[in-house]
Amino acid sequence: MSHEFDAELAPEDLKKTTRDPEALRAALEGWLVTKFPADAKPSVAEVSSPSETGMSSETLLFDAQWEEGGKPAAQSFVARVEPDPNDCPVFPLYDLEGQFKLLAYLREHSRIPVPVVRWLELDPSHLGAPFFVMERAEGRVPPDVLPYTFGSWVTEATPDERRQLQDSSVGILADLHEIDASVPALDFLEFDLPGATPLERHFENQRRYYQWMRGDRRHPIIEQTFAWLETNWPSEEGETVVSWGDSRIGNVMYDGFTPSAVLDWEMAARGPRELDVGWMIFLHCFFQEITTMAGQPGLADFMQPAEVVATYEARTGKALKNIDWFQVYAGLRHGIVMARVHARSVHFGQGEWPDDIDSVIYHRPTLERMIDGSWWK
Repeated sequence: MSHEFDAELAPEDLKKTTRDPEALRAALEGWLVTKFPADAKPSVAEVSSPSETGMSSETLLFDAQWEEGGKPAAQSFVARVEPDPNDCPVFPLYDLEGQFKLLAYLREHSRIPVPVVRWLELDPSHLGAPFFVMERAEGRVPPDVLPYTFGSWVTEATPDERRQLQDSSVGILADLHEIDASVPALDFLEFDLPGATPLERHFENQRRYYQWMRGDRRHPIIEQTFAWLETNWPSEEGETVVSWGDSRIGNVMYDGFTPSAVLDWEMAARGPRELDVGWMIFLHCFFQEITTMAGQPGLADFMQPAEVVATYEARTGKALKNIDWFQVYAGLRHGIVMARVHARSVHFGQGEWPDDIDSVIYHRPTLERMIDGSWWK
């Protein structure tokens, strides 16, 4: 049984879309004409996509030029586009309107540094799918490709600089969770699914996601983890907050080691505060584990659970409960995503399903140790 990280096909080589960049450029340029005054003459020179991050929504980077008051003007933008359903998207649904509304709300009602959103377009006739446009933020991002643990500006930083990055990233969660999640303006974050609590509805959403993702396959480690989580369900769920959902440093831009923009809100929901803290801890654990599988040291002293929890509790004055359970839940959720990402590589002819189907979930050994209890010893 092999658990080695397969770097034969680097993630930046994985095909994500069949859309043509030049066609997207022309379509964006034509669409921008409708957003500016008649004499603005907007143009778009080129459309590109980031290569170091992102495997879900399609992200388009473009620079626009136009005339304003007889003088040239320009702005760098980012468009988030719903994936083509024929391109084996990671998630079954993409609520672009919800993401737009949440970013606008956070910009107005929180200290979270999120990009300025400009336009929401729900008519799919322009780009072939709904999309929204925001102003491009400035900063550097810990790469996913290869992960920042393999060698990056994060590994090259001093211990004090990494601690500043860690604490300021945990601070994002502390600030986010101060928002009153019960306001009607945020009702779109609630899953309309069976369940007596936000966590139960969140869990049901993950169960349905797995059923959609697996098709006619079955992933034993995912099903075993579902069973463990049900058996060990938290006796107390705690306060409901606005959950970022994909709370990891790879979704943050940094000015030095301080967050300058918080990105990727497509997994946002109402839920317990531990959802985000557990995900932040586990996602670093995931990257660290595949780094050590490749025989490299990584960042073993970074994002350690006890330190993250202590920082969060000191910032918020709130005690976190059942954080081990939420780390397992994060491992389950990420396992479903990983299996779907592999399905996409198969769809585009860049991979195949192995006989050991769970080997595509690189953190299977971690999940196995978590649910048999040896991980915590």
